[in-house]
Amino acid sequence: MKVTQEKLPASQIGLEIEIAPEKTRHTYEQVINNFASTANIPGFRKGKVPRQILLQRLGSTRVKVAALEELIQDGIQQALKETEIRAIGQPQLRSSFEELISNYEPGKSLIFSALVDVDPELHLNQYTGLQVKAEEVQYDPERVEKVLENERQQMATLIPVEGRPAQIGDVAVVDFKGFLEKGEGEDESAEPQPVPGGEATDFQVELQEDKFIPGFVTGIIGMNPGETKEITARFPEPYVNEELGGKAAVFTVTLQELKEKELPELNDDFAKEVSDYETLDQLRTSLSERFQKEAQEKTSSNQQEALLAELNKQVEVDLPETMIQAEVDAMLTQTAMRLSQQGVDVKKLFTQEVIPQLRERSRGDAIDRLTRSLALQEVAKRESIQVSPEEINARVQELIQEYSNQEFDPDKMRSVVENELLTEKIINWLLEHSTVELVPEGSLSPTDAEVPAAPETVEQE
Repeated sequence: MKVTQEKLPASQIGLEIEIAPEKTRHTYEQVINNFASTANIPGFRKGKVPRQILLQRLGSTRVKVAALEELIQDGIQQALKETEIRAIGQPQLRSSFEELISNYEPGKSLIFSALVDVDPELHLNQYTGLQVKAEEVQYDPERVEKVLENERQQMATLIPVEGRPAQIGDVAVVDFKGFLEKGEGEDESAEPQPVPGGEATDFQVELQEDKFIPGFVTGIIGMNPGETKEITARFPEPYVNEELGGKAAVFTVTLQELKEKELPELNDDFAKEVSDYETLDQLRTSLSERFQKEAQEKTSSNQQEALLAELNKQVEVDLPETMIQAEVDAMLTQTAMRLSQQGVDVKKLFTQEVIPQLRERSRGDAIDRLTRSLALQEVAKRESIQVSPEEINARVQELIQEYSNQEFDPDKMRSVVENELLTEKIINWLLEHSTVELVPEGSLSPTDAEVPAAPETVEQE
């Protein structure tokens, strides 16, 4: 067998393989013998069917197809072994199979072409002396008071109010019904169009402007129990219901009842109620330490991400499609597992129509992740960064104690721990040999792109 190699883009190698005449004949004869031993043809015992009758019944094309499939598969495997090519994924046939069938003659040479993906060659231009900027997250002491105030609001008691109108901070019980205002050019004589879902009785709303659509709460301020009033409000844009976004509506609102919040006092009893701490000072200290640690960890994460993003810019690599698709598979699997743990019906979410879109959207992130991983491996190789068995064993024992009530695969855990510890060592080495300038939070990203954080709570310890 003769094999010719050709280096191709996207980390592929083209192979031209020539199968010797004696091999093409031997395989063809072997296929016929296999068919003869298993074919059920009336009037003949298995293995006793005359060759000519067998070929008439099966058809020469079927026999040639079976022989070709075997020749191609064996030829590629033998070619990889002879050339010592480490292929990833499944080899691909470059030649037209239909043309091979037409041209195939047992006892004559067979020439065909194939493609195999191989590990990519990575060129890392620079990995020391990198200079980047990262946002520094400052600890904000006010977060502690905000958490405590939020807990007070959650524990508030509602007390009926009499003898005064509604004011900010109250809780109002209202009946309301809304109609969309007519736009320019609309028929004034037409019946008003009700707001979808814009009607309720005994609806309880906290009188804070951000608790309802703009204008609704403001209109209730100053009303007295038993009073009915028309309030104009406008749906924000964008809005959950896209058809309502930016539209104005008139709500007929009747204030049935008014309540005010009676907040618990901030004292040691309050601390015991919302946490496992005995005193308010202990709770404040715990929250302060928690938020300081979060700020430090977020700053550290920003430093690492900035450095790794810069490292990716120093990489030149032509990733094979097999590797990219495998990474996309891993990413989607991780997402599906996480959503499933959150109670999401993954089968309804990951439909046959949606999966191709998800794969395409994930492609860019998959390439970034692969590039980063390969770059870190290259740094570890050049600088001889390794993790000792003692370090791995120590971390594994910590996890075993931490998750003693859960089942796990020891070998898989050890592999994950080794990878995490090695990655941590490489990143720390890069940080030591680079310059990361800390800049104020928000200075590297537009503020209008920020996503509002979820309300903070007191965590039980």
